[in-house]
Amino acid sequence: MAGHGYEGGRLDLPFVGISTFGKRPYQSDWSALEADAAILGAPFDAGTQWRAGARFGPRGVREASTLFSFGHAGAYDHEDDATYLPAGVRVVDMGDADIVHTDTEKSHANIEAGVRAALAAGALPVVIGGDHSVNIPCIRAFSGPEYSGRPLHILQIDAHLDFVDERHGVRHGHGNPMRRAAEQTYVSGLTQVGIRNVSSTAKEGYADARAMGSTIVSVRQAREMGTAALLKTLPADADIYITIDIDAFCPSIAPGTGTPSHGGFLYYEVLELLQGVANAHRVAGIDLVEVAPDYDPTGSTSILAAQVLLNLLGFIFHARAHNPALG
Repeated sequence: MAGHGYEGGRLDLPFVGISTFGKRPYQSDWSALEADAAILGAPFDAGTQWRAGARFGPRGVREASTLFSFGHAGAYDHEDDATYLPAGVRVVDMGDADIVHTDTEKSHANIEAGVRAALAAGALPVVIGGDHSVNIPCIRAFSGPEYSGRPLHILQIDAHLDFVDERHGVRHGHGNPMRRAAEQTYVSGLTQVGIRNVSSTAKEGYADARAMGSTIVSVRQAREMGTAALLKTLPADADIYITIDIDAFCPSIAPGTGTPSHGGFLYYEVLELLQGVANAHRVAGIDLVEVAPDYDPTGSTSILAAQVLLNLLGFIFHARAHNPALG
């Protein structure tokens, strides 16, 4: 049992203590970050076009993440015969970006500042939304000197294309982030996976997305292609930024979101894709958005989100340990 964390005199069960992400250390001073991965809450949902509630996503996902914090030095996966997130991987919770009610630009600027702080510290930024508009400041943060990597390719796992240019003057809502990302000179392209059914983006938006370098894959197309073929849509010469909208999953397992869309992915379909990405590419940043806990009294949506993020972090740092080129 040595090194498993049980020898310190406290059992520290999941329901005990403060609900930081995975019950990892909290660092409120962003200028003093020392971490391999830094978790930032972005509790903003003023960009929604229907049901609000994603502002409570960071709290819900953090609370759920305590389920996976039993004090072990890492998590052993018998299928992979690997221990993920051992004690040597430093994960720190930065708390939340400050949200100014009714002020999208100020709120987004505060989120961007948090992502820039993580990048400046050499940490992998992991942002928990909030609605999908929080991806806009996340991507903006990669424009400055804090990030000196290769061009970014965005892997979006989502039910909706989110490629609206402007609607009644709105350019920074949750229907716009992939359009805003594609406009950045340092974004080399997008792979948009899970897109299905009626979308908030009109037909011309799909044409624009493809013209601006996007590959669009539905759930049914992804299943027909298989994970290996899907991974080939990602360029080898770009870093990958992963943005996950929880509504990419079928609402039968993730009902706690503002815009559920039936016919979505199941857990292992997404997990195997993420593991393949982590094994073959340098992951430069992550956000997971649109968890709205109040629509799921069982808490299973928040648990799913926490489990996906913790597994993804495990895959990334396990791959980096075996291939320094991915770091």
